[in-house]
Amino acid sequence: MRLSVFGCGYLGAVHAVCMAKLGHDVVAIDVLPEQVTELAAGRPPFHEPGLPELLAETLATGRLRFTTDAAEAADATVHFVCVGTPQKKGEYAADMTYVRAAVADLLPALKPGDVVVGKSTVPVGTAERLLETIQDAEPAAELLWNPEFLREGLAVQDTLTPDRFVYGAAQRDGVPTAQATAAMGVLDEVYAAALAAGTPKIETDLATAQLVKVAANSFLATKISFINAMAELCEATGADVTRLADAIGYDARIGRRFLNAGLGFGGGCLPKDIRAFMARAGELGVDQALTFLREVDSINMRRRVRMVDLAREVCGGSIVSRRVAVLGAAFKPNSDDVRDSPALSVAAQMQLQGAQVTLTDPRAIDNAKKKWPDLQFADTVEEAVRDAEVVVLLTEWQEYLALDPAALREHVAVPRMLDGRNCLDPLAWRAAGWTYRALGRP
Repeated sequence: MRLSVFGCGYLGAVHAVCMAKLGHDVVAIDVLPEQVTELAAGRPPFHEPGLPELLAETLATGRLRFTTDAAEAADATVHFVCVGTPQKKGEYAADMTYVRAAVADLLPALKPGDVVVGKSTVPVGTAERLLETIQDAEPAAELLWNPEFLREGLAVQDTLTPDRFVYGAAQRDGVPTAQATAAMGVLDEVYAAALAAGTPKIETDLATAQLVKVAANSFLATKISFINAMAELCEATGADVTRLADAIGYDARIGRRFLNAGLGFGGGCLPKDIRAFMARAGELGVDQALTFLREVDSINMRRRVRMVDLAREVCGGSIVSRRVAVLGAAFKPNSDDVRDSPALSVAAQMQLQGAQVTLTDPRAIDNAKKKWPDLQFADTVEEAVRDAEVVVLLTEWQEYLALDPAALREHVAVPRMLDGRNCLDPLAWRAAGWTYRALGRP
């Protein structure tokens, strides 16, 4: 099929490449010429495992091209809207500027029978307004809402072999309209391979489809903040939050996943999505339904403060002039994303409080330099920890989990390890002569 993808950021670029991998003819459109140029040359502007190889493969087939010209979407039948919805400056609400602009650029290219598919995470009610805009321009075109569920570091896998599809469509008396039903049939053709493999599909109304992603992210954020709240109690009582999580995780109603206490969540989705969710609930007059998310957000931000406090504790009450090595800048491993990164936030706060911070990360140094150029940066762990008085692990990259505590001790001035992700073996590090501390552990 002929597809267009509006937006060549993280979501759009991955979606375009994966759709071409599935055999579709894809044109990907973005307003940033430098981003289009990089992708057309086979160079993704962000780190995502497996994407560079897949990009090169699909470009070579001729089924994938990148452009700044929205008019090239006229050859496509299905148009995916994959632009960002960042948090508004000074507000909790999501900024719909890019979504509205993408749809406006698409309108001149629409033909009867075309299907517009929204994948961006938007406040509920957005799709209904966009549908009116689209059908004012082309009454025989249809809008579906098909939220994405990508995990950074696993985005290619999540696009090619998703765990579910959600189709939101216009309904009348609880039943999809005839035009919406036809549009869902077209989208079935796009996803034919995954559907044939048994991927579940949920068909629902537009409002429900828009709520799915933010509801899922809010639940995950709540689960993370719950175990971090338990970590605060564990620190006050001498209990071990990792053993607590193991014990309650055996309950099938709870589960162990996302019960990992530590520095908390960050990135470009969970923090801004739960805030936008709260803002939209307030606009709808049901803000009390989501007041718990304020505490979820508050707990999450407290973990960053607590990490700096812990560094101060192990350094005898002050980190002024202390040499601190920080392992990790990205908000999670297998990513170079430093948006709302707890790791980078903690590193910056320690620097602002007088510490001499040297930071390293396998992928995110360039992005971290743009955010906090005043930090010192190192290309390797050994360089970062040289003569350090405390080492702080803040992103659980596999190479950090595999560090040899005895070998690393040879490079530091004082062997103190602060494990911000509860991912190291305390016994092994203490046996090698390190003072080991972590959030929520004795």
